[in-house]
Amino acid sequence: MKILTDLFRLFYPEMCCGCDEQLIQNEQLICTNCRHDLPLTYFTSLSENDITQSFYGRVNVEKGYSLLFFRKEGITQKIIHELKYRGNEQIGTFFGNWLGEILLEKREFTDIDCIIPVPLHPKKLQQRGYNQVTKFGESLGKHLQIRFLENELVRVSSTKTQTFKARFERFSNVDTKFLLKNPEIFNDKHILLIDDVITTGATLEACANEFQKSENCKISMVTMACSNLIQ
Repeated sequence: MKILTDLFRLFYPEMCCGCDEQLIQNEQLICTNCRHDLPLTYFTSLSENDITQSFYGRVNVEKGYSLLFFRKEGITQKIIHELKYRGNEQIGTFFGNWLGEILLEKREFTDIDCIIPVPLHPKKLQQRGYNQVTKFGESLGKHLQIRFLENELVRVSSTKTQTFKARFERFSNVDTKFLLKNPEIFNDKHILLIDDVITTGATLEACANEFQKSENCKISMVTMACSNLIQ
C-alpha cells in the first residue's frame, strides 16, 4: 500500500494550503515552514483575553479562545479561504484536532455540555455544499468528548458577506437573525459557540443573544482565528 501511495503522490502531489509548495512525506495540508509562520494567539487565559473583553457590555462570555490571529492578506486568511471557498474541509479537521489538543492540555471547557456552530443560511449552505465549521466542531467534540449539535441553531435571514462591509456596518448589522429551535433543552447548560473567524463579534453576539431565551444558559466561544478585536 505504501508503494501505491508513493506512486499516487508522485503523479498527484499534495500542495501546501499556505504557500502552494509540494508537501513532503509526513506533512499534511500545511508544510512545516508555513505552520511555523502561523500567527498563534497564545492566549494564556481563557476568561480574560481579546475575545472575552470584546464582548464586555454586550453579552456575558464565560471563556473564549482563538487559535490564530487573522490578518488581511496574511497566511491565515489564505488558509481560511481555502476552507470556505475551495471546498477543502480537511482544514477544519486539521484546526479542530490542533485546538482540541491545546484545550485538553489546558484542561479547559470540562463543564461544556455541547458545541454549537454558527449556521449558514440554507441558501448559502446549498450553494457551498457544507458549513466550513462542521469538521472543525466535530473534531473538537471528539477531542473534548462533547456533543456536536449542528441543527439546533438556524439562520433565518440572509445577508451579504461581511468581508466587504465597513467595520461599523458589520457591528451594527441587524439583518442577520438566528433562531433557536428548542430553547428549553439548553436550560442550565453551558454551550460552546464556534465559528471560523471573529472580527467585530456581531455574528457571535447575535447567536449568543438567542441562547438568552434559555434559562441560566452559559456561553463560551472558540474560533479558528480572530482579528484585532481590541482597538
